Amino acid sequence: MASVLIVDDASFMRMMIKDILTKNDFEIAGEASNGQEAVDMYNELKPDLVTMDITMPEKDGVVALKEIQSNYPDAKIIMCSAMGQQSMVIDAIQAGAKDFIVKPFQADRVMDAINKVLG
Repeated sequence: MASVLIVDDASFMRMMIKDILTKNDFEIAGEASNGQEAVDMYNELKPDLVTMDITMPEKDGVVALKEIQSNYPDAKIIMCSAMGQQSMVIDAIQAGAKDFIVKPFQADRVMDAINKVLG
């Protein structure tokens, strides 16, 4: 069972992803509400996958992604973005993100991205 760290500053967004993942037999490694927490929790938990929101306080998702990737080049991170954040998504993909999903989340799109990234 793959473990997933869910990162989003909005608790209801984390809840939506958690709901999709638990229904599909994934283990929730943890939840972070900003980029700094994401980096700290990744270091501690070493999850199989991270869903990373782009726009967050303290440290945005692209900065957190770059930090995690610099320490763990094999980290599997999927970015979550709202519409209109294409340039940030491109930055994230260039920095090593494996895929992205757009809010509002559609369960089948979330699972397609996760299954593709986990192989």
